[in-house]
Amino acid sequence: MGAHLDAQEAAHAALVREIAATGALSDEAWRAAFEAVPRHLFVPYYYIGRQGGYERLWAEDPDPEQRARWLTGAYADTPVATRLRDGELVSSSSQPSLMARMLAELEVRDGDAVLEIGAGSGYNAALLCHRLGDDLVTTVDLDPEITESARRHLAAAGYHPAVVTGDGSRGCPSRAPFDRIIATCTIPAVPHAWLGQCRPGARILAPLSTGLIALRVRDAASAEGRFLHTSAYFVPLRGGAAGTVPPYVGGLPRQALENELFRFLLTLTAGTLDPHEALSLWRRENRPGRERFGVTVTATSQWAWLDDPQGPYAWPLGPPAG
Repeated sequence: MGAHLDAQEAAHAALVREIAATGALSDEAWRAAFEAVPRHLFVPYYYIGRQGGYERLWAEDPDPEQRARWLTGAYADTPVATRLRDGELVSSSSQPSLMARMLAELEVRDGDAVLEIGAGSGYNAALLCHRLGDDLVTTVDLDPEITESARRHLAAAGYHPAVVTGDGSRGCPSRAPFDRIIATCTIPAVPHAWLGQCRPGARILAPLSTGLIALRVRDAASAEGRFLHTSAYFVPLRGGAAGTVPPYVGGLPRQALENELFRFLLTLTAGTLDPHEALSLWRRENRPGRERFGVTVTATSQWAWLDDPQGPYAWPLGPPAG
């Protein structure tokens, strides 16, 4: 038992050092949170993709070699699949270094009330609880099985935030107002309900297309912000609206389709910009990175844009969830 605990502590410490080496833990408060919260408690089992399906690894496997594989994976700086349904991924624990970057970009302050959309394993909520305290953290998920397991994992780690079963696109009005909203699932557009539950000046950070949009809320009906430079791939939000349908891309050059930044533009403008026009724009604008794009939300519409919200390059986003 002692050797097993030593292995857990060593794996945990190694993960924190690996995340810190990326520069994502420059804030000592977040480094302390990652040092204090053991990830293995939140992934007692998970799935590894294999040809033709998935392999399940779990903490209580009678085979010590399999348990060692589970522990190694639990503390790897990679996302892990935590819940499957009919062979499809419905929930995961995100890559820890990406979680650290997102939490840093959330720009929380002492006393901020935070709403998390997508409870997942509960690990991210635990990190928020360590930083802010249980009473200031709310996490929402549509699936009661996910919220029940997240609540159980959080309790095992000593944290007790509000864990709510509900449609994340509708926020959580009973716990509003919020100073920060962070989503751990990809949204097709910004739910207006979120803005109405935020204090003026609140910050929203959410995966959109294959990037992370950081919005500053002006009032209950409007917000604006730019994408971060980093990529982000998350399970789509379920409940309020379907995700963006990838565009048909027949005839486009393979070199462009293999470029991550061009695929970001394709997904962001799906349904509103012809893929061939998107390619011409992308080339004409010198292959713009994500940080040149942004999103504006008003009471009646919302759109993505390149460089300037009122500039010539703007595309309406799909109907917002909720």
